[in-house]
Amino acid sequence: MTQKLTDFLNSVNNKQYATQTGTRIHALLRNIVIDDVRGDVGDADIIKNIRNAPDLCKYFCATAKTEVPIAGFINDVFVSRRIDRMIIDDTNKQICFIDYKSDTDKTIFADKYKKQLSEYALLLRSAYPNYKIIGAILWLHDWQIQQIVSL
Repeated sequence: MTQKLTDFLNSVNNKQYATQTGTRIHALLRNIVIDDVRGDVGDADIIKNIRNAPDLCKYFCATAKTEVPIAGFINDVFVSRRIDRMIIDDTNKQICFIDYKSDTDKTIFADKYKKQLSEYALLLRSAYPNYKIIGAILWLHDWQIQQIVSL
């Protein structure tokens, strides 16, 4: 009985830590701007990680959108979501978005995350029917991008 209680309490503490860490990192990432002309804005360590992964820089440029609310119907069910970072490229009719994940094991919630990003893509498709939609996860433990969906 004591071990079960200890396991439960550890689980609660781990979830609280993950939630607090995720909230803190999201707040820091929300304020990052990578700008070679005017200078970078935000946490220097995070900027270094982003600059070390050149594919990431575009998501943190001055025109990138952050915490974008999106809503609509998927299979007759109303869905409301928030996209962490998004770029709308009207010239090439393309939208790229990323969702931050802090998991260190990329496989544990793979199905859940694929469903989540697929929902984002479907909602974007309804708002931008003639645009290519590309969605990816930014893994914060190693600053790698993993493309998940393309419509």
